[in-house]
Amino acid sequence: SKVEEALASGNKVQLTGFGTFEVRKRKARTGVKPGTKEKIKNPATQYPAFKPGKALKEKVKK
Repeated sequence: SKVEEALASGNKVQLTGFGTFEVRKRKARTGVKPGTKEKIKNPATQYPAFKPGKALKEKVKK
């Protein structure tokens, strides 16, 4: 879809009255496996995110 293509290109998609889709970045970090206590590296990643617009928030509150 057009939204997927725009996000894959690194662009934001704003739908007036609904909200904004964007790609956010998560930094690399070190984690621990619970069972073995082994340290593991989680690489930096990108993920899709949605921020609702004011109109959508107001409709949901009702």
